[in-house]
Amino acid sequence: MSASSEPCRAVRLPNGIDLHARPAGALVRAASAYQSAITLSAGDRCADAKSILQVLALGATGGTEVAVAASGSDASEALEAISSLLATLA
Repeated sequence: MSASSEPCRAVRLPNGIDLHARPAGALVRAASAYQSAITLSAGDRCADAKSILQVLALGATGGTEVAVAASGSDASEALEAISSLLATLA
């Protein structure tokens, strides 16, 4: 999914929480605060975390493992923030 030099982390969505409009919107707003490129992968689908349509198209449902990768000047901070947000969606 990503080059070995890119920070990457796997996060499991909380059970019962799907990545639909409201949580996807929160995710996109959070990702947009970073300069780095942030990519989400679930199954065989990938999405730009700054695109609401791409995030929704992932079709990620509760319990799904989502891989988060970031590359850029603030990649470590972006990875930590987005991973934490995904893990605690309610």
